[in-house]
Parts: sequence; C-alpha cells; structure tokens
Amino acid sequence: MSDLKNIPGYVPGHGLLKGKKVVITAAAGTGIGFAAAKKCAEEGATIFISDIHEGRLEKAQNKLAEETGQRPEFAICNVTVQDDVDNLINEGAKAMGGIDVVINNAGLGGTADLVDMTDEQWMVVLDVTLNGCFRVNRAAMQYMKDNSGGVIVNNASVLGWRAQKGQAHYAAAKAGVMALTRCAGVEGSEFGVRVNAVAPSLALHPFLHKVTSKELLAELEAKEAYGRGSEVWEQANVMVFLASDYSSYMTGEVISTSSQRA
Repeated sequence: MSDLKNIPGYVPGHGLLKGKKVVITAAAGTGIGFAAAKKCAEEGATIFISDIHEGRLEKAQNKLAEETGQRPEFAICNVTVQDDVDNLINEGAKAMGGIDVVINNAGLGGTADLVDMTDEQWMVVLDVTLNGCFRVNRAAMQYMKDNSGGVIVNNASVLGWRAQKGQAHYAAAKAGVMALTRCAGVEGSEFGVRVNAVAPSLALHPFLHKVTSKELLAELEAKEAYGRGSEVWEQANVMVFLASDYSSYMTGEVISTSSQRA
C-alpha cells in the first residue's frame, strides 16, 4: 500500500475551466473518469457524463451533485457502438448548449500471455480501448469542426511505451491511442481543435484493487519514483490542464503522468 505521507493535499479549483462545457466518458465508478468529471466541475465547467453502466452512472450523478453542487445530465454510451457515440455528442451538446471539451476516458484492460491469448480477448480490448477512442475522437471532431473548435483529451497509458507481461493487447491499444492522438492533433489544428493525451502509469482506485493482486500492485508501486501509485485526481489534474487554455500551444502531445523510473 502507498505511504499516505507521500500523497499531497487535494488541489482545490482555480476556475481553469470557467464557462467551459465538458463531456466526460467512462465517468462512473471510482476511477480516473469520475475524478476528471469532479475536477472539471470544481474548475467551473458545466459537465455531461457518460458510461456503459446505467446504475453506476446514476450513482456518479448523485455523488457529483453532493460533492460539487452540480448534478450533470448523462447518456448511456457503449463506445463500441457508433450510434451510442453519436448520441452522446448530440445529447451533450443539447443539454449544455454546446461542447468545448471532450475527455475521452473509456478503455478496457485484461491480463493474458500472448501465447494463450484468444482472438476474442485481443479484439475486445482493441475495440473498446482503441476503436472506441477513434469513434469518440471522430464524432467530437466532426462536431467541433462545425462549431468553432474545441479540445479533446484522450487517456493513454505508459504501456504504450513500456513492456509488461500479460499486457500485449492493452499495450498495443494504448500505443494506438498515442498515435491516433498525434495524427488527430495535426489534423485538428486546421480547424481549431486541439487533441492531447495523458499516459498514466499506475492510478490507484478500489476497482483496481479488486482485479489486481496485492503482490502485483506492490511490485508496480515499487517501480514508481515516489514509491506509490498516483491518486486518480492527480491524473485528473493534468487532464484539466490539457483541457484548459493554459495548454493552448499544445496539440498531438502525450504527457506521461507518471513518476515511474525509466
């Protein structure tokens, strides 16, 4: 487990997204998506959230209302279904009167050695994590191109650069997200759309503890320079920076939100 003394204090809002209208995907639960939604609201944005899990999404809506004073509207969205993605953008724009930022957090992991991996295991991770990212980026860029530009923030992973046993599908998908981000950033610059990504190493939250052994988490945390995984809000802080005007000269970039040693 992390040494709590090494965790800095939670950073309060500074109005970095005041007046912005932000859509956040995969915002249910306790992971980076929810943390990003909360941070955006705290930074002054109007938010619209989505997830594939309706029950968890309703709980997230209630929790956001309790913790930020804003009860966001939401849409159920399976990023492997283009109609869902198109509906998300349409409903988000309708609910908020426009969209300035899309934080694209949806992804799916898993663990399987390559020699044992089935086509289904490979394809489902690629379809959610890479193809889903493509679908959301495409729909957001189409909207933003016709509506005075905007910002897209993707969620990649340091595994797009680094090797880890049992993660060939996830690493390949996240490397694809990085390449997609670079190309989308160049293309979007022609019509006022910035596209960047964060690449977390290890962000700790309850669901991760459920699906990952204590031994593996301890091993991964030991590789971090601070000797701990990040808090999900530490990842969200960087997403907010990329969503804000403070990163106005950045596009097609991938920021490693990591303390991991090279």
